[in-house]
Amino acid sequence: ANAGVVLGDAFSPTAPLPVLSGIVLGLVVGKPVGIVAASWLAIRSGLAERPEGLTWSRIVTVGCFGGIGFTMALFVTALAFTTPETVKAAKGAVLLASVLAAALGALVVRWTERPA
Repeated sequence: ANAGVVLGDAFSPTAPLPVLSGIVLGLVVGKPVGIVAASWLAIRSGLAERPEGLTWSRIVTVGCFGGIGFTMALFVTALAFTTPETVKAAKGAVLLASVLAAALGALVVRWTERPA
């Protein structure tokens, strides 16, 4: 409610599918890939060092949880789209992507952080 997302409007049959899929893929797939790739490049180039105890699986976990941040995504949505239908669909996609990113991150934690 505070995010201004009306679920019935956001997921209407007339919602533009490219907007929905682009936002969901960007947050759920693009964020983890970008975070892991940037971390790998920084460490590989010598620009950064991986702290002791920080495993690559934990970096992947952080990348997955990176897709949750929906405050800036909602802000950018308000700036990027002009038609009310597209704005509503984009807000719904951001909310959906945040839920999916949280679930994916939780699964990765459960899978990678098992007790020995």
